[in-house]
Amino acid sequence: MVIPFTKLFMVLVLFSTGLLSCAEFKNAGRTIGHTTRNVTREIGHGTRDAAKDIGHGTKRELQAIGQGAKEAVKPLSDDEQ
Repeated sequence: MVIPFTKLFMVLVLFSTGLLSCAEFKNAGRTIGHTTRNVTREIGHGTRDAAKDIGHGTKRELQAIGQGAKEAVKPLSDDEQ
């Protein structure tokens, strides 16, 4: 009679320990997942901002080149001939 109660007690102890360890694993997984998500988001935003800055700088340079080209091919007026 004592042996079945001992077995039952051991099973309950192991089951309780398993539940506690599952909660720890779940918490660790959540922490890792959220940290990965946040880091990835920051990398993405940094990349987006860098690409925007490069794009705006390129646009300004191309506009300057275009303006210079327009001035270079501008027809001469009657006063300049």
